[in-house]
Amino acid sequence: KIIEGCRLPVKRDLEGQNDWHLAEVLSMREIGDDCMYYVHYVDFNKRLDEWVNKDRVDLSKIQLPKKETKSLHKRSADSRSTSPEREVVVVYFFFQKLTWRIMNREMSTIKAFLHVSTIFNLTIPAAPRQTGSMTVHVNEDKVSRIKNINCIEVGKYRLKPWYFSPYPIELTKYPVVYLCEWCLKYVKSMTCLQRHLAKCQLRYPPGNEIYRKSSISFFEIDGRKNKSYAQNLCLLAKCFLDHKTLYYDTDPFLFYVMTEYDSKGFHLVGYFSKEKESTEDYNVACILTLPPHQRKGFGKLLIEFSYALSRIEGKAGTPEKPLSDLGLLSYRSYWTNTILSMIIGLKPEPGQEKPQITINEICEKTCVKKEDVISTLQHLNLINYYKGQYIIVLSDDVIEGHKRSMSKRKMRIDIRCLHWTPKDWSKR
Repeated sequence: KIIEGCRLPVKRDLEGQNDWHLAEVLSMREIGDDCMYYVHYVDFNKRLDEWVNKDRVDLSKIQLPKKETKSLHKRSADSRSTSPEREVVVVYFFFQKLTWRIMNREMSTIKAFLHVSTIFNLTIPAAPRQTGSMTVHVNEDKVSRIKNINCIEVGKYRLKPWYFSPYPIELTKYPVVYLCEWCLKYVKSMTCLQRHLAKCQLRYPPGNEIYRKSSISFFEIDGRKNKSYAQNLCLLAKCFLDHKTLYYDTDPFLFYVMTEYDSKGFHLVGYFSKEKESTEDYNVACILTLPPHQRKGFGKLLIEFSYALSRIEGKAGTPEKPLSDLGLLSYRSYWTNTILSMIIGLKPEPGQEKPQITINEICEKTCVKKEDVISTLQHLNLINYYKGQYIIVLSDDVIEGHKRSMSKRKMRIDIRCLHWTPKDWSKR
């Protein structure tokens, strides 16, 4: 018998070829005489989760969920040593800033905090939120693991959501949710959308246009002044972002919306959000290019724009972690191109055989945080230890690959077209 939490092989159609993959059953529902199962394919991204019927499951190889026999308080030292997720070394508490620093081996800070709070039943007193984080917590509930929206129509596109998004529950029963492409208001039918469009006066995001070159424009939107638009934008973005959570309290954030202009107006392409005050020097909280516009260079343009703002602010920036799989690929590609372009352009000073530069100088010139610079150089295997010092070695293959990558980038941010002055939010 199939129950929630069990695992079994599920048949998938991959480019015309049927293949079996192990999947976990997250939910079940009956439709007439048939039973449907919502499954998550093990070791695959959650955006591939789907509803399947009985014909696609193999009942002969079902794996029932294992029951947790040992309580958390009675675990032996041996069991703890074999489970790195439960090894907390030191915990520091700083109640003044309400931050929790956890030194932990072979695990993420979030998992460590969740484990510690479970053992000691820790609680954090509620306080007004002056800054915000959009990092999703590890302990997601059962509801948020299941896609709730079937299809979204925005403008001339129909989009199939990848993940759960907390739209009102009454919208989940409709086959299509319709969005106004100007204000992003959601309605249940085309008739309701047509009535709304007859009254909607917007033809561009409700903020200040701070950049325009050719048909590309960027608008800066304050999450406090334009709360309704910011919330609707977050709801739409959550359909395609798994590692970020949604806050209806958008006050601590600024939203930079990228649009493409035509005779009808400024159409949404993508956006990134940013904390007004970030203690960790985050220059991006969430970043998204809508699926119809992906693989066209817009993602790198958004990233380049975020670093252009950091350059004007005069400090190095980094995106809030963790990044999604697609986000990490885009950032790593941008960091690689930016760092290699700067290094290849270096020239030796008089009397030197080779040009010299430090990691700190790379950070200053590119506005990329030190840990991102180091991780990129290590990923490319460019750092070597030679005669008592670290050197960067660029092979011909790396240089040729960089030139090919840069030749494909048709769109670039022109800093001369950016009209923006950073604000000191601590004084407001």
